[in-house]
Amino acid sequence: MAPWVSFLEISLSFLCFVVFYYFHIRSKRKNPLIPLDWPLVGMLPALLGNLHHLHEWITSLLVASPLNFLFTGPPRSGMQFFVTADPANVRHVFTSNFANYPKGPDFEEIFDILGGGIFNADGESWRRQRAKAQLLMSGAPFRAFVSRYSRDKVETALLPLLSHFAGTGEAFNLQDVFLRLTFDTTTTLVFGVDPGCLSIGLPDVPFARAMDDAMHVLLLRHVVPMTWWKLARRLRIGHERKMETARRTIDRFVADTIAKRRAEKARGGVEASADLLSSYIDDDGEEGAGGTVDAFLRDTTINLMLAGRDTTGSALSWFFYLLTQNPRVVAKILEELETVKQGTSAVIAPDGTVTFDPDELGRLTYLHAALCESLRLYPPVPQELKEAAAADVLPCGHEVRAGDKILVWLYAMGRMEDVWGSDCREFRPERWISAEDGRVRYVPSYRFMSFNSGPRTCLGKDMAFVQLKAAAAAVVWNFEVEAVPGHVVEPKLSIILHMKNGFMATVKRRRQAAALA
Repeated sequence: MAPWVSFLEISLSFLCFVVFYYFHIRSKRKNPLIPLDWPLVGMLPALLGNLHHLHEWITSLLVASPLNFLFTGPPRSGMQFFVTADPANVRHVFTSNFANYPKGPDFEEIFDILGGGIFNADGESWRRQRAKAQLLMSGAPFRAFVSRYSRDKVETALLPLLSHFAGTGEAFNLQDVFLRLTFDTTTTLVFGVDPGCLSIGLPDVPFARAMDDAMHVLLLRHVVPMTWWKLARRLRIGHERKMETARRTIDRFVADTIAKRRAEKARGGVEASADLLSSYIDDDGEEGAGGTVDAFLRDTTINLMLAGRDTTGSALSWFFYLLTQNPRVVAKILEELETVKQGTSAVIAPDGTVTFDPDELGRLTYLHAALCESLRLYPPVPQELKEAAAADVLPCGHEVRAGDKILVWLYAMGRMEDVWGSDCREFRPERWISAEDGRVRYVPSYRFMSFNSGPRTCLGKDMAFVQLKAAAAAVVWNFEVEAVPGHVVEPKLSIILHMKNGFMATVKRRRQAAALA
């Protein structure tokens, strides 16, 4: 018999087996929406086939499950995850049994670009870093610096740029504008350096582009078997080559900035600065000497940059996307801003644009509720990964073994009827306002996880709201934002919930702003 005949027979036999196995497993499934668990590859084919709409696909699985399902990848690939959107599980993992669910070695491996910073750290290292960051960020000098600079940046950079676009009438990427705003703001708050990328002409900033490339690769590391991307990293091919280039750019920027700040300190100029890097440099004797200190400063500042720049920029982008679809909410925000505008704290520029005092904005209930509602539907960090240190049983009854991974899908949690009710997909800020006293309603963090939950709750939550409100209030009051018809807005495949195609929009001056001008 010819060899090719034998090969054909084997191939046909294998194909018949695969087809038979497919229909056999399909008939045994209790829930047809849960992907097939194939031999050798597990559910990986379904995952790869749905990467283009990953968040909605995971949401559909958690609706069908409901709230929990077990994803299995290829054997020994490190891709077995218990995926959950159950608040009871979140409370257990992030608060009640916090010590049993560290980030784990796999998390640190995936996020190697963050080094030993606070996001990767566990145990005593995490507690020490968090205590130090909390001390610096809660201090009056830094809080005043955040408030003052957030307002100044909106007044001197964001509003003039939007006025330029209003004058030309051209469409532009509003997400890019907000990411530039938060990049400049966060870089100044962390490093004491304003890169000036939010200016007319929108100059290219290699550091910002490198951060974007790194965020994209980090999510791919979540959905590709660890052995695969580790091999790609070793061979420096594919997306891992992009990660290496991004890391060099980031490290070069950080090293140069640290060197400049040290030089300023030697000349006696750093003590007057309130940025976080300067504060850490003042205390660097606690962390060691020489290269150890610079490694600590590098990891710390990169972690702070990731926490501030991408998350806040993403939040603003989705907030205005939702506003363009809900003019009723815009009208209510304007009505509330009118009460602040009548005070003495609002600043009117020569061109008629108005900026508001962040302290005054802090008391506005509806603006805060609208931002929370946007964060519920579009959390800047759409998933959180944990790893069990020891065997445990989750509130839902799932048995966890040591080393098992828990993947909390925040994006899906905001779309669960069991968590938020039948109107869970609606943008309705009123759900955050108490009917009894008209104040912001308390929602536990294990239901609303945009700022994490439990001991790891985000230290920069208050700072983020100051920046969000300063920018949101000024843009809503001064400009009408309209989405470009036909432009598709959908989540990007990234560790941060960016928009895949950006947010193309046009702006024009509001009537009251134009009258002042």
